[in-house]
Amino acid sequence: MSAAGLSREERCRKVVRILWIILILNWAVAAAKFFYGAATGSLSMRNDGIASAFDGLSNIVGILGVKMASQPPDKAHPYGHAKFETYASLAIGVMLAVAAYNLAADGIQALLGHRSAVEVNGGSYVVMVGTLVINLAVSFVEGRFGKRLASEVLTADALHTRSDAFVTISVILGLVAVSLGYPMADSLVAVIVSVAIAISAVEVFREAARTLSDHAVLEVEPLRQAACQVPGVRSVHHIRTRGTEGDVFVDLHLLVDPTMTVARAHQIAQEVEQAVQQGFPEVSDVMVHIEPDNPQERSEGLADDRALGVASKDSSTDDAASLPAEKGDPSCQ
Repeated sequence: MSAAGLSREERCRKVVRILWIILILNWAVAAAKFFYGAATGSLSMRNDGIASAFDGLSNIVGILGVKMASQPPDKAHPYGHAKFETYASLAIGVMLAVAAYNLAADGIQALLGHRSAVEVNGGSYVVMVGTLVINLAVSFVEGRFGKRLASEVLTADALHTRSDAFVTISVILGLVAVSLGYPMADSLVAVIVSVAIAISAVEVFREAARTLSDHAVLEVEPLRQAACQVPGVRSVHHIRTRGTEGDVFVDLHLLVDPTMTVARAHQIAQEVEQAVQQGFPEVSDVMVHIEPDNPQERSEGLADDRALGVASKDSSTDDAASLPAEKGDPSCQ
């Protein structure tokens, strides 16, 4: 099943259901690591438990963000609420950054100061290996559903959980080092934990920034080809996309016969909208601008595409200007 075959409401319901399940697992893992780490004096295990607790809080933020994103367009948000999911993923990134700072501070203080001895026993390994298996399973499942449902929150959280799995591996190695007579290794691993979390935060920030800055979502040429298949379309240019992977907005300009009636031009625009949405089910809205086909419009259109770096490889401004109006631009030939 993919996001393409689901309505926005159905997709959001599935994402929320997955987040609730992961929330329960994350807090169970967090409790096991934190309390056992506190009982044995293992700073890295306790800090890893705190990181898992933040996973649970990020799940709650994700649930709230997805629920808001599922709301239909209204007067204040005519383009819908999809970006609230992006804001939720951004909030997860902030929480990760704060957690990384706090964990690094604790680890550095432990390295520079005095702290009680760490007790390492078989139970420590059982807890960490068990939680590692859960983290890896959650990360794998969450990542797959993140791609299938085109969910920024699930994708960000899967990245977060995957980093936790590597952190847990580092903690296990730290416990081994302590048991071999290197007590400072536990504090050093705590600092490594914070670095891994900080890297995850940067990745989440980067992905959220792409959406919030209206980064292009789809390739231009496949969209151009889909529109060119509609009879009556002579050229397609100024194609722009924005939004999220599961909720894409497309703008494009069409050149048609300048003697065509408004009714016929409108029909072509509707057919182009249908062609684009059928070829790209993740597209939720297509804005079509009709222009008369003449040398000036074709030249300006190609100039716009060149400015955006998306001009058709077979098109040139000079060639377009020299074509008779009935031929259209090479991009649809």
